[in-house]
Amino acid sequence: MGRRRALILQKRQVLVFFVLLGLSQASAESLRYSVAEETEIGSFVANLARDLGLGVAELSSREARVVSDDNKKHLFLNLLTGDMLLNERLDREELCGSTQPCVLPFQVVLENPLQFYRAELHVRDINDHSPTFLDKEITIKISESTTIGATFLIENAQDLDIGSNSLQDYSISPSSYFYVKIHDSGDGKIYPELVLDKALDHEEESELRLALTALDGGSPPRSGTTLIVIKVLDINDNAPEFAQSFYEVQVPEDMPIGSSITAISAKDLDMGIYGKISYSFLHASEDIRKTFEINPTSGEVNLRSLMDFEVIQSYSVNIQATDGGGLSAKCTLSVKVLDINDNAPEVIMSSVTKAIPENASETLVALFSVRDQDSGDNGRILCSIQDDLPFILKPSFKNFFTLLSEKALDRESRAEYNITITVSDMGTPRLTTQHTIRVQVSDINDNAPAFTQTSYTMFVYENNSPALHIGTISATDKDSGSNAHITYSLLPAQDPELALASLISINADNGQLFALRALDYEVLQAFEFHVGATDRGSPALSSQTLVRVVVLDDNDNAPFVLYPMQNASAPCTELLPRVAEPGYLVTKVVAVDRDSGQNAWLSFQLLKATEPGLFSVWAHNGEVRTTRLLSERDVPKHRLLLLVKDNGDPPRSASVTLHVLVVDGFSQPYLPLPEVAHVLTLYLVIALASVSSLFLLSVLLFVGVRLCRRARAASLGGCSVPEGHFPGHLVDVTGTGTLSQNYQYEVCFTGGTGTNEFKFLKPVIQPDSLRHGLKD
Repeated sequence: MGRRRALILQKRQVLVFFVLLGLSQASAESLRYSVAEETEIGSFVANLARDLGLGVAELSSREARVVSDDNKKHLFLNLLTGDMLLNERLDREELCGSTQPCVLPFQVVLENPLQFYRAELHVRDINDHSPTFLDKEITIKISESTTIGATFLIENAQDLDIGSNSLQDYSISPSSYFYVKIHDSGDGKIYPELVLDKALDHEEESELRLALTALDGGSPPRSGTTLIVIKVLDINDNAPEFAQSFYEVQVPEDMPIGSSITAISAKDLDMGIYGKISYSFLHASEDIRKTFEINPTSGEVNLRSLMDFEVIQSYSVNIQATDGGGLSAKCTLSVKVLDINDNAPEVIMSSVTKAIPENASETLVALFSVRDQDSGDNGRILCSIQDDLPFILKPSFKNFFTLLSEKALDRESRAEYNITITVSDMGTPRLTTQHTIRVQVSDINDNAPAFTQTSYTMFVYENNSPALHIGTISATDKDSGSNAHITYSLLPAQDPELALASLISINADNGQLFALRALDYEVLQAFEFHVGATDRGSPALSSQTLVRVVVLDDNDNAPFVLYPMQNASAPCTELLPRVAEPGYLVTKVVAVDRDSGQNAWLSFQLLKATEPGLFSVWAHNGEVRTTRLLSERDVPKHRLLLLVKDNGDPPRSASVTLHVLVVDGFSQPYLPLPEVAHVLTLYLVIALASVSSLFLLSVLLFVGVRLCRRARAASLGGCSVPEGHFPGHLVDVTGTGTLSQNYQYEVCFTGGTGTNEFKFLKPVIQPDSLRHGLKD
């Protein structure tokens, strides 16, 4: 970077050398050009090729250049056209200042051969600057005693332009006191002078503001303005003056100490010390000086002590104002003391009734009087009570009032009233006094007892302990005292069969109900009765309500098995064909429970079996079914122990024993195709009807034959045949669908105390023949 600068400096030195050398060879005649300042860059100045008498090509081949004396590039030479153009915007004031004419010398340098031409560029001034004052505001102090014609010099304005564009004239805003005179100094500059044309008066106008305007000679002209502030100095030629000679104020008597009563103001047209005013009391008495004080600077009158309207109603105060030159003036201040509403009304009670009966009307509650020590509106009194109360206020004589009940009262709606007597005056602000009277409403027996519910429902579990509290009946009475004291009693039952006195008792004082004995749900599920409530008023009032007692079931009954009967003299035996399929219905255990609800929900469970895994019982219906096929190894007799259990808490249960006998020759109908079930059902009904008829006929024949044989064998002894109908339990079991063959049974009764025997006889139709017939 330093080396490059050195090369540039060497080139400049060489160029300067050649310029100086060429000056001696330059022609004596110089080229002169003119351009206005602030002309745009690139503007045309002259055609240098034409002015030098050279062709454009020669100008380019000789490497013509424009070199300024100040080494600045103001101009630019276009070698292609030979035109000389402005290379920058020229500012005459910046280049030449106040010097005129403004000339920028430069040279045109031609090489090969080297030749120089001297030239000048004249920069013409344009009116681009307005006259300006160095001070935006000029202050001049002039005494009001200054004589007319006095002259005051003023700072002149500055204008950077020259010639006709420079400052040419001054003017001042219209004023009756001053005019401006222009002074020519002889050096081409003009100066303004202010001349007094009218005597000044500080009291009339203490300050004047004039606008001084400077104008140049441009077209259009430009101007500059400054403000001339003329301060008129005062002399003591005026005495203080009050705005009015008499002041009057009204002050309330309760105004606090230190408060401002009023402000007395005087004016002095003079200024400075001559216009400074001090205030003081003049010929003031001792009472005035004790009650009031005045601020010597502001003239504010303040209260020094409390005033009392009852002692002094008004004050007359003389006040003096004095300026700094000793001139003074006086005025009078009249202070009137205003009476204020400082006494609240009073209520004086003469008689008061503490309690009134609820059925009484137009009853005197209170007699009282009111008063207020103030006068005028401050002593006028208004008396009132609340609007929402059943009481009225009636004026009596003078300031006496009576308070009466407006209508019959209801103690049950409201037992107590707080009556507020409000007494207020008409002063401003109003003062109010309140006096509250508490009035009690005494009760009469005008309300019957009322039950909290129209009917009561109570629940009690059976097997309860005697004297159990099962519930409480509650009634209320809106009355008070003995009129509200309630006695409870049981009313006679409407059902003559219900022994209510042995079931329920009631506490006469609190309405508590007790069960006298244990209840049994299975005997009595619910019963109803009425309870009466009577107060102790005179006369007594009563009411009644319905009570329903619902007995809740307790799990106090175990399940009872209906089938098979467990207390029979001989156990019941169920028959099971050996060819029975899995799921074959062996029998169904039927049981009941005297309880209700979930206490009667029964479930069945197989506890023990001779052959575990062969039988199962359905938990909800008691059906006993096979779980698999019988095998030859299974024993022919099975004993099943089942448990029947209810759903009570705690649960109760019963057990039942089943005897199952496995027999050969039985088969269970099997329907392999569900889609033809209705056809097979029809065939089954026909087959069962036929088999039943044959079975009945066989039984009748069998009975007849046996009776004949018994008659012949009577002398030999044997089973006795009972008289009457044949036992109903000897029926064809094929109707249940569990047996597929008809059998003959022999029933032998040995007597009332013997053990009945139940024997199988041979089948009417041989099993093999029947089996083959069914298959065919």
